[in-house]
Amino acid sequence: MAFDWKGLVKSIAPTIGTALGGPLGGIAGLALTKALGVSDDAAKDESTMAAAIQGASPDQLLALKKADQDFAVQMQKLGFENIEALEAIAAGDRANARDREVKVKDWVPKALAVAITLGFFTLIFFLLRHEPPERSRDILNIMLGSLGSAWVGVVTYYFGSSAGSDRKTELMARKTQGQPS
Repeated sequence: MAFDWKGLVKSIAPTIGTALGGPLGGIAGLALTKALGVSDDAAKDESTMAAAIQGASPDQLLALKKADQDFAVQMQKLGFENIEALEAIAAGDRANARDREVKVKDWVPKALAVAITLGFFTLIFFLLRHEPPERSRDILNIMLGSLGSAWVGVVTYYFGSSAGSDRKTELMARKTQGQPS
């Protein structure tokens, strides 16, 4: 399974991590790359960002924490009071996409979801039953990783990530009340 660098960013820098997945992702990406000392173009490449996060020094992680605090202040100045406001924007964005799909009866997202799901599980089944040719192994692994990531997106789109979001809200509520996590 691929390294979940966005999840790690969310745990270290929750405001930046939350904004990465929404309409403010560009601004958050710039704050992230600046804190890690990588080029702005690196934010466009998942593997480069994963490597930068995995190999981050303690000083870079401290810079990321500081960047998160600065980013939170910047977002407050722009009218976003807290992480919940950023999450509400991202949730509204997903809800609008789903609502559009219902209103226009767009079959393309459903067809893509079915194709991705069938492709992912067909490839897994194939790899479990057959030894892939040596020269095709790398490309099959790339396909499996890509389809796996796409499938997670499909499941998140159609079923949401409310369990994790509920847990995060509960932990944040405890923290603001002074209770231990």
